[in-house]
Amino acid sequence: MYGAEVSRELVSKVTDAVVTGMTAWSTRPLDAVYPVLLIDAIMIKIREGQVANRPVHVAVGITVDGQRDVPGLWAGPSGGEGAKQWMNMLTELRNRGILDVCIVCCDGLKGLPEAIIATWPLATVQTCVVHLLCNTLRYASRRTGSRSPASSRPSTPPRP
Repeated sequence: MYGAEVSRELVSKVTDAVVTGMTAWSTRPLDAVYPVLLIDAIMIKIREGQVANRPVHVAVGITVDGQRDVPGLWAGPSGGEGAKQWMNMLTELRNRGILDVCIVCCDGLKGLPEAIIATWPLATVQTCVVHLLCNTLRYASRRTGSRSPASSRPSTPPRP
């Protein structure tokens, strides 16, 4: 790339160093309490022999000090996200030290609220506003659907 020559040995050494760092990061102990935990998945093309769309599950937490933290990232199996995979990942987070979460913000995936409550019984499950709007607009007709998002926006006064 850019006319630079890179040996196979250098690529292997860099890869080994990155994998070692990733393993240390993904197994580090976590805070006992997160006031807010946001969980979702994004579909990304991943090559393992052949290219396939796979979900990458992401957990972003807000610490007691108000700092953002990423407790975990997981590449899921092809075929989309599911509550069963989330249950495994939430259990991993609990086993790594998260004893309680006050609010878990997630999409409307079937079975996900039950998986959250099974992991942290006192947690409040909150549907993400963006997911809530998208799911609500599914029920609007195409004719009114294009007007619905604009009508749901708060009106702002004109600037002087």
